[in-house]
Amino acid sequence: MHQLFRLVLGQKDLSRAGDLFSLDDSEIEDSLTEALEQITIISSSSDYQTNNNDQAVVEICITRITTAIRETESIEKHAKALVGLWDSCLEHNLRPFGKDEDTPHAKIASDIMSCILQNYNRPPVMALAIPIAVKFLHRGNK
Repeated sequence: MHQLFRLVLGQKDLSRAGDLFSLDDSEIEDSLTEALEQITIISSSSDYQTNNNDQAVVEICITRITTAIRETESIEKHAKALVGLWDSCLEHNLRPFGKDEDTPHAKIASDIMSCILQNYNRPPVMALAIPIAVKFLHRGNK
């Protein structure tokens, strides 16, 4: 994994997370699957729903990852890790706490779903994504 991703995700260092956007997409592209796997671990921790720092780090990293995937057109390479993170969100509360306030896992699910479904024209990606999309539909919440 790229050294900066390792620092930001390993130490959950919000002060350095923005620096990820100064890196070229091609420089971090090989690290994206491992970074997604680390995000899955972080977002599955017992205190994630109440840890604002971890949530902010994850949100910034997901934005950087999905941007790099889009710009490098490497969705097929990272689809399994993306779908894995998306699927892991189903293990957590996705119902809003209050009016128009999504849970942390609902935010992750929304960002990942958007990235995946923008690639509807790529059958290998859709083959992985459709079963998870159906699981989300069966949950019955927005």
